[in-house]
Amino acid sequence: MTDWNAPNPLYQWTCGVDEAGRGPLAGSVVAAAVVLDPAKPITGLKDSKKLTAKVREELYDIIIRDSKAWCIAEASAIEIDSINILQATMLAMKRAIEGLEKTLGRLPDRALIDGNRCPKVNISMEAIVKGDSKVVAISAASILAKVTRDRDMQALHDAYPVYGFNQHMGYPTPIHLESLKLHGPCPEHRKTFGPVRLVIETKGNLGETKLL
Repeated sequence: MTDWNAPNPLYQWTCGVDEAGRGPLAGSVVAAAVVLDPAKPITGLKDSKKLTAKVREELYDIIIRDSKAWCIAEASAIEIDSINILQATMLAMKRAIEGLEKTLGRLPDRALIDGNRCPKVNISMEAIVKGDSKVVAISAASILAKVTRDRDMQALHDAYPVYGFNQHMGYPTPIHLESLKLHGPCPEHRKTFGPVRLVIETKGNLGETKLL
């Protein structure tokens, strides 16, 4: 059985990569890449969805402080609509991995990616299904991505409070769908996603004129 957390002499720098925000109807998809420091082990790393918001925030600060390198990147709602959510996710991951070069002075040797697909970056990569519960570096990346996206959605709520983004984080909950029907989409809604597209086809971009 592969132990992805064990040091690998073939690779000096290995990063874990994960994303947050593929399923929501609004906002960016966020990706993070993290190179952990073996000399500074971080206790409590696990899949961000299994942690409380308070613990995620605490671990976020520790990861930023104690990791060798980290980078958080996004692909916008406009990019999602332009190239589709899968390709936008790969783009955000690519940006996060390449962003590590600013800290490391070079690209990492290897990237371990949560899921079953890898972005196109010219380094060794491996996709690991449920990697956020198997690889601590991916767990760290999942926490950075989740906390960042939650903060983004709070900012989006401040700009467009009628949608309740701070409650559902953009996911298609009954409250979100009802407010979407009532107010139309805002500029940060993903226009190619079914529920948003349906509202546009029936009511137009009401939110873009009413809420800006």
